Amino acid sequence: MHTIGSRASGRPSAAELAAATPASRDRYVDLLRVASLAVVVLGHWLMAAVTDDGKVGNLLAVVPGLQILTWALQVMPVFFFVGGFSHALAHRSRPRYAAFLRARLQRLLRPTAAFIGVWGLLALILQLLGADGGLTGTALRLVTQPLWFIGIYLAMVAFTPPLLRLHGRWGWGAFAALFAGAALVDVLRFTAGVPYVEFLNFALVWLAVHQLGFLRADGRIRRPLALAVTGLAGAALLVALGPYPLSMVGMPGEKVSNMAPPTLALLCHGLWLVGAVELLKGPGARFTARARVWRAVVAANGIAMTAFLWHLTAMLGVYGALLALGVRLPEPAGLAWWAQTPVRLAAAAALTALLVSVFRRFERPAPLGPTADTGGPLAALGITLALLGVLGLSMTGFGGLLEGHTATLVAVQVTAPAAVAMVLAGWVLVERAGRA
Repeated sequence: MHTIGSRASGRPSAAELAAATPASRDRYVDLLRVASLAVVVLGHWLMAAVTDDGKVGNLLAVVPGLQILTWALQVMPVFFFVGGFSHALAHRSRPRYAAFLRARLQRLLRPTAAFIGVWGLLALILQLLGADGGLTGTALRLVTQPLWFIGIYLAMVAFTPPLLRLHGRWGWGAFAALFAGAALVDVLRFTAGVPYVEFLNFALVWLAVHQLGFLRADGRIRRPLALAVTGLAGAALLVALGPYPLSMVGMPGEKVSNMAPPTLALLCHGLWLVGAVELLKGPGARFTARARVWRAVVAANGIAMTAFLWHLTAMLGVYGALLALGVRLPEPAGLAWWAQTPVRLAAAAALTALLVSVFRRFERPAPLGPTADTGGPLAALGITLALLGVLGLSMTGFGGLLEGHTATLVAVQVTAPAAVAMVLAGWVLVERAGRA
């Protein structure tokens, strides 16, 4: 069975796609995309600390000394950096806004919509049956949390055309303006106590990292060592002297998080990671030049988003099966817990692979057909609805559907049904706007 398509379905296999790769393609970027998502998935699996009563904790809270590892393993900035590189090339080949959005979002929104539809229906059935307590109830709340990443990525796609124009005019100056804006937001937040201003950094921090991808696309990151050293030193100073926590991922109960909303410390962390991966560009290019390695990278890229969407479902499914079978879960971070970890990881990987085999069809690209030269405003409205819906659903989860459970998205209360409606409406609008 092929990983991406098959001859029987009329789609090329991973081996065929790999063999047809043009020599000009930057294969290292594809490796970074797959590797960054894989590290995120592995990190989530390792951080989950589930106890016998079904409560889900965080290993980094149980063992605070491990939080320093997030300085190497919090690699979401690398994915957004790679996104900036890819979006720059894609927009230059398809400059019309509606057509660009439709082409970039097809393999993102289709698997996301499938994930939302399946879990929404399952959540409704579980609540009607009264089976939404314990670990199941926790799962209904947790499985949507990674959707914040989808929402931020949608925003990056939406802002690519105007920010790419600024990049073309100002180069590093456009990145510097975003960096300065993120710094100003933190000053207003921590020194002046301005309410809600911190939410601006959801855009400023991640768009600044995205802007670095534009610079890479034009070959303008020429001193990666200086970038890495500056970023690492900046993050260290901010954590040591400022109000920023050590962990580069969110921690339960913390007053300040470097992730939600993002902080200047996280942006400096992103600079360090971008510099580090750029230093490895030469060895990475030689590694991906091997035929077998490149086939694996192509195959993984074809299922990466599906695996990301379903990996928490798989992890919680493994823990649920252990509890249902009466297996005693050892105390998190204890010797027995660590000894059991390889078995849990293998089981989560196997269940993720099974889910991917079922749902990967939604990630396969469908023929785009003719595209329109107009429809920009409709596409802009569509992607705005989609990203707000995805971000809202990442906060509400699927718990309490019948009770009208709400969560606060910036300053607005949103329910899961409303968030789902926005995602679907946004997807439809983007599809309509991009068609001739």
